[in-house]
Amino acid sequence: MKNRWLALAALCFAELLVMVDNTIVNIALPTLGRDLDAGISGLQWIVDAYTLVFAGLLLTGGHLGDRFGHRRMLLIGIGGFIAVSMAAASSQTLGQLIAARGGLGMFAALVFPATLAIITAIFTEPRQRAAAVGIWAATSGISVAIGPLMGGWLLEHFSWSSVFWVNVPVGVVAAAAIVAVVPGSRPESVPRFDITGLALSIAGLGLLTYSVIEGPHFGWTDTRIVGGLMLAVAALALFVWWELTTDHPILNIRLFANRRFATAAGMISIAFFALFGFTFLITQYFQAVQGYGPFDAGLRTLPFAIVVAVFSPVAMALSHRFGPRLVAVVGAALMSGGFALVEIASRTSGYWELIIWSMSLMAMGLAFISGPCTQLIMDALTPEQAGAGSAVNDTTREIGGTLGVAVLGSVLTSVYTSGVADRLELLGVPRAATAIAEDSVMAGVEVAQRAPAAVAEQVRIAVQEVFVEGLHSAVWVAVAVTAAAALAAAFLLRDTVGHRDGELIVAETADLDVDDEVAAAAPARQAV
Repeated sequence: MKNRWLALAALCFAELLVMVDNTIVNIALPTLGRDLDAGISGLQWIVDAYTLVFAGLLLTGGHLGDRFGHRRMLLIGIGGFIAVSMAAASSQTLGQLIAARGGLGMFAALVFPATLAIITAIFTEPRQRAAAVGIWAATSGISVAIGPLMGGWLLEHFSWSSVFWVNVPVGVVAAAAIVAVVPGSRPESVPRFDITGLALSIAGLGLLTYSVIEGPHFGWTDTRIVGGLMLAVAALALFVWWELTTDHPILNIRLFANRRFATAAGMISIAFFALFGFTFLITQYFQAVQGYGPFDAGLRTLPFAIVVAVFSPVAMALSHRFGPRLVAVVGAALMSGGFALVEIASRTSGYWELIIWSMSLMAMGLAFISGPCTQLIMDALTPEQAGAGSAVNDTTREIGGTLGVAVLGSVLTSVYTSGVADRLELLGVPRAATAIAEDSVMAGVEVAQRAPAAVAEQVRIAVQEVFVEGLHSAVWVAVAVTAAAALAAAFLLRDTVGHRDGELIVAETADLDVDDEVAAAAPARQAV
């Protein structure tokens, strides 16, 4: 195909459309909290309604692409995304916005897996495919910073609804580009749809996310939270059992018997778990603690995109030279180090003295994990599994991101809610005002602004310091999981290295529990 690189550009633009929506609302959270009277849990739901539905339906999106054609599903997804963006921009209440965000996630689930599936179909030469997958993975990482930057600029000039209206022209351009340069494909002959598996996966992930987000609000020992967590575990366990026993699973669980496939998927999930959770927190830190406006706060995430863009091709080159294991291990260690730097940040820490360096380490780490691990996942699959395989790859990102916002946000909420109440009580702040401050850090800043002049500065400092304490507690989770990921990858991605005709060859150490189906899908020897 002569225009495959133009097709790659169009597909990455479509990918950017749906990935930017993961983070573009983060910069608007303080504004949304004020305008829609939303506390921290409400803000978490604005973010997670999108990622939860997105993650829950990605496997379905890949399956529908296999059945009806990936370009067709891609265009339907973009069209629906545009329509629901209009509904989100017109929302009048918190509930309406959360529902619209869920609708956006549904159509994003048609777009995202189709982009990677088409890329793997049109790039058949191994080196070109590796480069194309690396560019695709870099686009996903860059979107983490582009979202807050774009959202910040829009909020400086327009209302919060503009972060949704912008999807309309961007979506139209993406659809036109897809029609112009991306080839259609003949749908594969695929088995019947696994509706039971889909229902169990959505139920399990939904209950898990709900319970983690609402835990600080109701209390972790509350019957609703304990029961929700138990039901989530039961639903997910039943999902695994069903997928192992049904003749037509929506997710081939047996693929995870391949050690390298499973580890690569887990690494991507952990990277986005830590990253999305941190982004949810840092955009509030920039505005509530550092005092930046929306655009200045978004601008300060730009180095993240630059570092990802610069180091993604470097990561793929190093992976080709030394194998993905070393690159992924270094990436996880870099992310852990970046998060660890945040632990010494204070209310008055300078952006250029500390914060930019921590974010740069995180970005470099993400680049070192995302591209090489994505290539590992796709190399483990047969061409017929491209749609489902890309959906697995995408699902790891979105599930990780969803749980990252839920878990890190809930750790912050638990620390902040109890801490700010104690600090404001000592300052003699009335209980009614303290209750308002407990909702979110921006609500706390509002309370400080309305407090009598004699105590206003003390209230503001107390609110900000307690938020930073919660930030430290939450980020320790990111430090721990990324450090554990580095150790796990060092062991689980071990391989035997040799050379053939001057090319580095990585042969996977045999896994005794890999069945014939998985062995066929993931050859024992593969060029990296």
